Amino acid sequence: MKRKLSIILLTLIAVFSVTTGVRADEYLRVGMEAAYAPFNWTQEDDSNGAIPIEGTNQFANGYDVQVAKKIAASMDKELLVVKTKWEGLVPALTSGKIDMIIAGMSPTEERKKEIAFSDSYYTSIPTLVVRSDSQYANATSLEDFAGAKITAQQGVYLYDLINQIEGANKQTAMGDFSQIRQALESGIIDAYVSERPEGRTAEAANKAFKMVELADSFETNAEDVTIAVGMRKDDDRITQVNEVLATISEEEQIALMDDMIENQPVEEASEGETPSFFAQVWNIVVNNWQQLLRGTGMTLLISILGTIIGTAIGLLIGVFRTAPKAANKALAIGQKVLGWIINIYIEIFRGTPMIVQSMVIYYGTAQAFGLNLDRTLAAIFIVSINTGAYMSEIVRGGIFAVDKGQFEAATALGFTHNQTMRKIVLPQVIRNILPATGNEFVINIKDTSVLNVISVVELYFSGNTVATQTYQYFQTFTVIAIIYFILTFTVTRILRAVEKHFDTDTYTTGANQMQVEVPHD
Repeated sequence: MKRKLSIILLTLIAVFSVTTGVRADEYLRVGMEAAYAPFNWTQEDDSNGAIPIEGTNQFANGYDVQVAKKIAASMDKELLVVKTKWEGLVPALTSGKIDMIIAGMSPTEERKKEIAFSDSYYTSIPTLVVRSDSQYANATSLEDFAGAKITAQQGVYLYDLINQIEGANKQTAMGDFSQIRQALESGIIDAYVSERPEGRTAEAANKAFKMVELADSFETNAEDVTIAVGMRKDDDRITQVNEVLATISEEEQIALMDDMIENQPVEEASEGETPSFFAQVWNIVVNNWQQLLRGTGMTLLISILGTIIGTAIGLLIGVFRTAPKAANKALAIGQKVLGWIINIYIEIFRGTPMIVQSMVIYYGTAQAFGLNLDRTLAAIFIVSINTGAYMSEIVRGGIFAVDKGQFEAATALGFTHNQTMRKIVLPQVIRNILPATGNEFVINIKDTSVLNVISVVELYFSGNTVATQTYQYFQTFTVIAIIYFILTFTVTRILRAVEKHFDTDTYTTGANQMQVEVPHD
């Protein structure tokens, strides 16, 4: 046992030594959503000067990427884009996951409390985007939007601008523009506040959208419309960044933005007859099957390993919690302390959402302890310990379900507790908890979607990327829903077949035992 524990410990040390090492100096890691065209987007090849996205086979391009390339070149570094959700950008920077944020971010006073900002590299004008067939399509002033349901992205100054529209029905802010565009297209909202480049992109990519030209504009201040590079406060390279940005004139900024709007890989609105819904769904599958397949593979990898490791954790904890009290006083105290720690672990991970656990473990450990976990390993770890907390209770219930007489019989035969568990109890427990384990596996397949908050490229994250590229949100998420259903349905049927096999074996064994003849005198 000691040898096994030593091997496990050495393995963990090796893993952490790999995942917590210092970032390679030859790379400049820049964080961005890669889903906010024309500032940044995701594409499948390196055309038009696109840059690889870390941990994927995809590339990022856009205005932000081109600016980042200039900064990286001045530092003699190779640019690497780290695709990160908007709400995760600042935590990723402060925890050392990325070196800079170049993502169309404004240097607001709230953000300046956490990070430093460079000089401006673009000035944007806020605008409104509506459905082209709505009553607001011909609006010319802010007054025309009285009574309209309007929203904007969460955590940006655009959301506060809605207060300037008298009589507007201000809706809850949304996490990213893919959600906002989907809400607009489905009629949940009437308009959203955006920046002019994004509005032009939406209008060009989807004929259902229209950017409204307003005679009167929103009242803004310089820090709102300014877009700058976010950096850590202790990063002395900010002077070098400002020197690079100073070389980009206003005319060059406009020309570069126009070029990015022209070159972004979006499906332009067709002038002919609109394809049917099912034709659009099929086109999404045909054109993006590789990206969706990679996301599906990552979802299965995380859920399978997470369930296996979590079940192992549950078995270990379950056996420990049902062990008799140690006779040795010191061991008994240690057993009690360890029991308290296990109880705390179970209560915390059963009592908090996995999405919160993901943020704390991935970003929090890096910021607090300097642990730069690999994103995929972090995802497997998160799912494993979350599953382990639930499985420990399931295993404990499975152990208590075994008839008490079997424990007494094993003791009478001289079995130790470990021998009783290993040879008599656990084989029955594993069979008893198989349905619950299968249920946890199915839950994990679906729950991996929350890992998009730390930018794990699983199925939901991949689907969201496709949606932002095609502007066909309902169609794309229909495909994603079908894939999730196929996965869970298939897994459920396989597990039921396994359960049936075990039930058949149990029945056959029992029948054979009943057929044994008792010898007579």
